[in-house]
Amino acid sequence: MVLKAFFPTCCASADSGLLVGRWVPEQSSAVVLAVVHFPFIPIQVKELLAQVQQASRVGTAVLGTWCHCQQEPEESLGHFLEGLGAVFPHEPWLQLCRERGSKFWSCKATHRQVPATTGAASEDQVMLIFYDQRKVLLSQLHPPTAPPDHQAGDATASTGDLAAVFDTVARSELLFRSDRFDEAPVRLSHWQSEGVEASILVELAKRASGPVCLLLACLLSLVSAASACRLFKLWPLSFLGSKLSTCEQLRHRLEYLTLIFSTQKAKDPTELMRKANMLISVLLDVALGLALLSWLHGKNRIGQLADALVPVADHVAKELQQLLQWLMGAPAGLKMNRALDQVLGRFFLYHIHLWISYIHLMSPFIEHILWHLGLSACLGLTVALSILSDIIALLTFHIYCFYVYGARLYCLKVYGLSSLWRLFRGKKWNVLRQRVDSCSYDLDQLFIGTLLFTILVFLLPTTALYYLVFTLLRLLVVAVQGLIHLLVDLVNSLPLYSLGLRLCRPYRLAAGVKFRVLEHQAGRPLRLLMEINPLPYSRVVNTYRLPSCGCHPKHSWGSLCRKLFFGELIYPWRQKEDKQD
Repeated sequence: MVLKAFFPTCCASADSGLLVGRWVPEQSSAVVLAVVHFPFIPIQVKELLAQVQQASRVGTAVLGTWCHCQQEPEESLGHFLEGLGAVFPHEPWLQLCRERGSKFWSCKATHRQVPATTGAASEDQVMLIFYDQRKVLLSQLHPPTAPPDHQAGDATASTGDLAAVFDTVARSELLFRSDRFDEAPVRLSHWQSEGVEASILVELAKRASGPVCLLLACLLSLVSAASACRLFKLWPLSFLGSKLSTCEQLRHRLEYLTLIFSTQKAKDPTELMRKANMLISVLLDVALGLALLSWLHGKNRIGQLADALVPVADHVAKELQQLLQWLMGAPAGLKMNRALDQVLGRFFLYHIHLWISYIHLMSPFIEHILWHLGLSACLGLTVALSILSDIIALLTFHIYCFYVYGARLYCLKVYGLSSLWRLFRGKKWNVLRQRVDSCSYDLDQLFIGTLLFTILVFLLPTTALYYLVFTLLRLLVVAVQGLIHLLVDLVNSLPLYSLGLRLCRPYRLAAGVKFRVLEHQAGRPLRLLMEINPLPYSRVVNTYRLPSCGCHPKHSWGSLCRKLFFGELIYPWRQKEDKQD
């Protein structure tokens, strides 16, 4: 039988001693975690392993002996190490030795508990696999989504077989707290053998994070309680709060901050990664918002925007007036219904007149309004973009009204024509059973139906033209708002911390491992080097993508075309699960 022994590369030059780790019988593999150096007391070694096993729930034990012949030239050391098998009984008993003055290694795995007829201990072949203990400890293994690709010269290992190795190293942090330089009764060599990595700033941040998180959690709970007040649930406020993009984004940011500054410890590495992604997303959002705030308040740019807003609104209104004058004539040489054309044109022109009067009435206060709205950029770039989307919706409210009027008239005519067409065929729509049933009509009903059908048919082109023009204008506004919402969702949902880890520390996000052959000679154990395959960028984004606020429409192309054809309204805030008109 071939046994796999995972040996840390940091222990390759360690002094002779005992191999401490975990035996995985399902995979016939031994995961070496550390080397215990001389001198030691066996009972103290057993107590340390019992503490580690109780804290980490990992069955750690003494797996065998490690002999570094370059540092121990005595011939009696090998016999002494072989005798330790009686003090620390384990099956199988590993014996790893690095030969003196050579790069070759010798590996043996013996079974002392053999049948009496054999009379001697049996040996198994050992495959020695080196791994970087620090990288394996800090990495997070992700299950594969597809069968791994085999490359030339590399053997890609199955993630299920290696999950035990990664889990063993990750849960044995208590064993790595003491090293060979400590004055503890047991001296160990592992990935922190040259000293425990620490930083004064990191330790101070850890100690200060508890009170800061508690204080911020209390403040956020007060804000959440104030937002849940009954006053905000009244009809006008509740309607605006559910329809404005700014309110949706503030509610989304409040959920982020509540989860970030929660005093509860993360349950698993995935939740910890999610909190880190949220924190980096909020910090980047605030940094971009402050940069935008400094740009707006520099060189009186807010005054320049306020001075340019009224002329732009007048220009848009003038273009709309010219468009309506064109529609009231003979657009593209089409013959329109003169009476209906004049009524609709004058009706929309009156709305434009009201809108221009409203803009000029608000012009003295626009600069002050923009100045106060610009201060909201300190809450983040996404809040500023959400306010921009709401401002665009407010400034194009007259276009929205034109679209609603045209859509309602067109929808009324389309459904009226469909109903009268069923009348000609002797059918009607059964509201209770939601189906088309046969029906007999008398002569008067058929005459009135024919008259109404004729009127609607001749009025449909005029209504359809107005509906088409204002629908295109409405879709243009919705497209601009959609681009703003996509940018907001990009900042909200992009896992920046995970992408930074993938760029700077690719081993932290492991998709699997590959093996590189170090030694393969007859009579010598096979030695391999385990290297970590990083997770692809696309899978990093799909795995750690944060939830977005979802305040933009999610219509499919088929549903959108059907709504446009039948004249149904397209709301920018309505979702799939909402009831449609």
